[in-house]
Amino acid sequence: MRLMQFQIDDIIKAALLEDINYVDVTTDYLVDEDAVSTAKYVAKDEGILCGIDVAMRVFQLLDENVKTEILIHDGEKVQKGDIIAKITGSTRALLKGERTALNLVQHMSGIATATNKCVELVKGTKASIADTRKTLPGLRVIQKYAVTVGGGRNHRYNLSDCAMLKDTHLDAYGSMTGAVKALRERMGHTVKIEVEVSNLEQLNEALELGVEIIMLDNMSNADMAEAVKITNGRALLEASGNVTAETIRDIAETGVDIISLGALTHSVKAFDISMKIEK
Repeated sequence: MRLMQFQIDDIIKAALLEDINYVDVTTDYLVDEDAVSTAKYVAKDEGILCGIDVAMRVFQLLDENVKTEILIHDGEKVQKGDIIAKITGSTRALLKGERTALNLVQHMSGIATATNKCVELVKGTKASIADTRKTLPGLRVIQKYAVTVGGGRNHRYNLSDCAMLKDTHLDAYGSMTGAVKALRERMGHTVKIEVEVSNLEQLNEALELGVEIIMLDNMSNADMAEAVKITNGRALLEASGNVTAETIRDIAETGVDIISLGALTHSVKAFDISMKIEK
């Protein structure tokens, strides 16, 4: 996944408008307009870096004359104490953009680091790690990008990408068979269908309907292993629900194709990075 510049700029501008409004009372009244400084980004933890170009863009939008030097790039491992980047330019721009830039790179690096840990935990199995639509409003594009930087894969980006029948859809429509047939009559030929099931009886119904992807929702490991045998490659199997660092390896060893985690984006811990201005 690649980020488009206009997507990045829109997110940054919205964040800056929220943070600055019309004046930075501290910086604008304290720092001379012509003052120039150099700052460095320092890692205070170890993990996978993500979003450093986004962070540097914050300062460039505040002052087009700001010069940036990126020393460690997205997808690379960082250790505590590593200098990630250097920025030279208007002191006012550095101070005004500090929090917005750090918020973005810390959040994105947190997602990439958490994703990479999951990827390492399932290494040697066939399971891939995927995100969900449980993203923060307005930040989906950078959150899903961060998942790929950490070695994970993206589930559907939005509701237009795939027909996904969850239990609420099935309850609202009345039956799985009826819902799948109705979708096939109306949707385009390039759209795949995914169905959520919670037991082996529903799994068999989904397989008879020939759906491409089946989500195994909160099923036991024993049932998921049985589902893999029954399916025998006829559909992709996605495990979802109650996935943690302690359970993910056992889930992967059932033979499922995909393990999706909402926690990668909705409740990830920020990666600790600080900005230090050279005196």
